Amino acid sequence: MASAAEQMAANLSWSAFGKATELRQRIWFTIGLLIIYRLGTYIPVPGIDGAALRNFMDQAQAGIGGILSMFTGGALGRMGVFALGIMPYISASIIVQLLTSMVPSLEQLKKEGEQGRKKINQYTRYGTVALALFQAYGLAKSLEAGGLAHDPGLFFQASVVITLVGGTMFLMWLGEQITARGIGNGISLIIFVGIVAEIPAALANFFAQGRSGAISTPVILGVIVMVVAVIAFVVFMERALRKIRIQYPRRQVGMKIYDGQSSHLPIKVNPAGVIPAIFASSLLLLPVTISTFSGNQTGPVMSTILAYFGPGQPLYLIFFAGMIVFFAYFYTHNVSFKSDDVAENLKNQGGFVPGIRPGKRTEEYLDYVVNRVLVIGAAYLAAVCLLPEILRSQWSVPFYFGGTSVLIVVSVTMDTINQVQSHLLAHQYEGLIEKSQLRGKRKEGSAKPRRAPSRR
Repeated sequence: MASAAEQMAANLSWSAFGKATELRQRIWFTIGLLIIYRLGTYIPVPGIDGAALRNFMDQAQAGIGGILSMFTGGALGRMGVFALGIMPYISASIIVQLLTSMVPSLEQLKKEGEQGRKKINQYTRYGTVALALFQAYGLAKSLEAGGLAHDPGLFFQASVVITLVGGTMFLMWLGEQITARGIGNGISLIIFVGIVAEIPAALANFFAQGRSGAISTPVILGVIVMVVAVIAFVVFMERALRKIRIQYPRRQVGMKIYDGQSSHLPIKVNPAGVIPAIFASSLLLLPVTISTFSGNQTGPVMSTILAYFGPGQPLYLIFFAGMIVFFAYFYTHNVSFKSDDVAENLKNQGGFVPGIRPGKRTEEYLDYVVNRVLVIGAAYLAAVCLLPEILRSQWSVPFYFGGTSVLIVVSVTMDTINQVQSHLLAHQYEGLIEKSQLRGKRKEGSAKPRRAPSRR
């Protein structure tokens, strides 16, 4: 039998959406801020030679333009004020989350509630400024080495650093405003819009190669079918769960005795989300990015590293898969699903896994289940992320939709749709409550006093 919430979710329609005034306002607010973000990607950084910029970015595409360009929505190629995108904030957030799980003082701060969360957010902002300063300075030196500055020097470096860091902090503020007053997660939506904005140009280039004969028709059809299949596979795996049955004993509240209830503890097949792919991509692109920042003036050691660990090389693919698996386990056990905390919470609430003792035994059982579920989750992440790399390097297929891009787009879309449904369900509940109150008042007002029996 479906629950009342599931029945209401099945009955959601456009008429219910039209009546949800607050939800429409949130959606329009979100769209307005995302338009501001897209406009900012076209505002150039001062002091750049625009004629030579595109040639330089074509050469640097494997390094800086790799994963960073994916998060900037093309702002890096145009060297706009949002050229760094939101990547410094994401990196700082991941680093702070990992430190929170390893440093006892930060872990204690996390448990202090709202005040601790604000303090951790403040540390994340400081880390964002530090990372943005480092990346902006490296990008400024790279622009000077490539001969893209009209007047290279200290003033040019300062103007680039100030502009790019200011753009990143403004994007961080936009993301926080969308999260608080709009719909969906603001940071994720900014990344989502940046990726989706590049799809039309990539599609046009892809089909133009087909018209010119560079790519055959069967290859084009095969790539389209593969994109649809990969998206369907990602949706299936992101919704896949391993449910652990939880039993709650009979309890007495006042004079009433409540029977024991059973529930389920859902464990996602991919609890770490897209974080392992982002970390692994960033680390593997580091040697190429350093070589780009140094103006391609590399020594013998760096040249050897670039030869064996360049995109598409066998060692690159092996280490990429290995780091995705490592970060999937590391991030899950230290951040997204801490089995000791889950076991302690179940013990405090009186819940237990049937046949497993509460406490240490439950923690060991949860570790046992999560480790085996993560075998599937980590293999799924590695397969999705390696597929475009193999297609580009081995078969020269211009697979423009990278594995990390697919993961981000699908997860953000699913999360935003779930939030819209939650707002619509809340609006329906409010409407039902108002109707019941109005009916109650109408019945009370329509009750007429009884007339006395007429005398005969």
